[in-house]
Order: sequence, then C-alpha cells, then structure tokens
Amino acid sequence: TCGWMMWNWLVSGLASGATLLLYDGSPFYPDGNALFDFASEEKIDIFGTSAKFIDAVSKAAIQPGQTHDLASLRSILSTGSPLMPEGFDYVYQSVKEDVCLSSISGGTDIVSCFALGNPALPVWRGELQCKGLGMKVEVRGDDGALLGPGEKGELTCSNSFPCMPIGFWNDPDDSKYRKAYFEKFPGIWCHGDYVAETEHGGMVIYGRSDAVLNPGGVRIGTAEIYRQAEQIDEVVESLVVGQQWQGDVRIVLFVRLRDGVSLDKGLDERIRGRIRDNTTPRHVPARIVQVSDIPRTKSGKIVELAVAKVVHGEEVKNREALANPEALDLFADLPELQV
Repeated sequence: TCGWMMWNWLVSGLASGATLLLYDGSPFYPDGNALFDFASEEKIDIFGTSAKFIDAVSKAAIQPGQTHDLASLRSILSTGSPLMPEGFDYVYQSVKEDVCLSSISGGTDIVSCFALGNPALPVWRGELQCKGLGMKVEVRGDDGALLGPGEKGELTCSNSFPCMPIGFWNDPDDSKYRKAYFEKFPGIWCHGDYVAETEHGGMVIYGRSDAVLNPGGVRIGTAEIYRQAEQIDEVVESLVVGQQWQGDVRIVLFVRLRDGVSLDKGLDERIRGRIRDNTTPRHVPARIVQVSDIPRTKSGKIVELAVAKVVHGEEVKNREALANPEALDLFADLPELQV
C-alpha cells in the first residue's frame, strides 16, 4: 500500500539500482517455507519481513537453515513490531548463523528510522543496534528529564532532522501538527514509543507509549507481556489492554489460540505462571480472554488502542484503515470483563 513507508523505501531501492523481489500471497501457503523457498530460488541478499512472521515460523518449527540454500542471504530486516529476544535466537539458530539481523523502529510519518541496524556493528540479542544518522535520539521521563541506560521512557528527538514532515494538510496554523508530536515536550519531537537505551548505544522497544499499561501506577510496556504469552505453544497471537476498573487499571490479555484449542483453567494458569516467573506479579493479567481474531492494520500491526476503546464502550474512528475491522466487534460487551 502507498499509505505505508515501505512503499517509499522500495522506490528508493530501485533508485539505488537494487533489484526488488515482491511476494504476493500468504507466506504460509502451502506451508511456512514459502518465503524461504523464494529467497533460495532467487538468491536474495536482503530479506525484509516482520517480527510476527519470524515468531510464526519459529512456532511452526521451520528450519530453513537445514532445508534451503541461503548462501546469498546477508541481511534480515524486521519491522512492524518489536522483535523479541527469542526471535533473534531463532534466526541465528535456525535460519543462518552469520546473517546480519536488524530490527528497526521508525514511522511512515518520517519515512525513516530513529533506531535501526548497522552491518558494521555487533548484533545484540533483543536490541536495535544504533540510532539513525542525523537523529538526536534521547530517552526522556514524563517530566522531560533525560534518562540513562536501562531506564524506560519516551523516545524523543531533540533536534530537527532531514526527513521531518513540515506539516499536515488542512492545518494552516500547525495546531494539529504540534499536538501530534510536540505537545508532551515543547520543541522536542515525541514519537510515542516506550523504550530504553542500552549500555552500548542500542535501543530496546517495549511498545507504544500510548498503549503502556499502568496498573497501580506502575508503567508496563505491552511487549513485555507479549514476549511471555506468545512463548506458550498454544498461543498464536495476543493483545493486551488496560481496562479502567474500580478506580484503577487492570490488565486484560486477549489470546488467539491454535485451531481446536480452548482456554481452560490449566492453560490460563500456564500463561499466568510464565508471565509471573519471567517478569513481575504486576505484569500478570487480571483477566485472560480467548478471541477468534485480533484486529490489525493493513500493514499487519495490531491495534491496541482501538480494542481499548471498544472495551470501554467508545467509538472507534477510521475503522476502514483496518484489514479486518469486523474483528473489533469480538471485544464489545464481553461478560468476562463485567466482573
């Protein structure tokens, strides 16, 4: 779609003299090897995909490193959502041990990255390798103070940068533009990602800051929960929101399970146990609810804020921007969330 930055990137790839190879269709038909077949047959150098795809082929126990000739493959680029540390493990153990794996974070609004990969730097498990050139990327707390390595906060850019949009259509006084990026920290671009910088200059993305959970005043990134829940074999995909409840916020985890699997007491307890053992008791959901589908954008990103609106009985605008808007109806008036 021309509404996603990857279209622009592909055009610039052509401009640089690269040959582009596009795959149209399900990457899991007839099985999970479809894209690896493509990469092997066409001798692809750079393989662009999503974190969700890497997670899915990992769960399906696909072993392309053993079944395919990937000698030409030099780099794998992952985007769309944070790539979990286990995704890095899978790539290096099951795809190719000497490939450069780059998880990236940016946005269509800047057609660029604030944090990305660099083939001249080491790859660290679960991290984006470095900040983008020309980007004064910093992590800030809610009060605007700069945070040090390991401290979670807002991803900001405190100076202008070459690919910065100059404004919005039909916004003559720039009020909508300023509200979108500069309202939280005047004069400083706030991108809306909840992140931490690492000791060696990399970045870890914990999710969208507007989707951060806040039970009892403790900020929890959604990716911290997804990382644990989706390691359970029966869980195909998950989505977590904060539900306003009795003057506080409680965590609600929605799970889409493998065909033929139901969320019984045993599976519920296993999911909770995995989250509790690998994070903190604060991360454990108050409710876990099985759903048959999870709404996502046309570029494959799950929509936590839209689901939160439905859970709270609010109207969701721009439903037409979703690939499966009918899935939102699955989250309305759920009896499990009334108690």
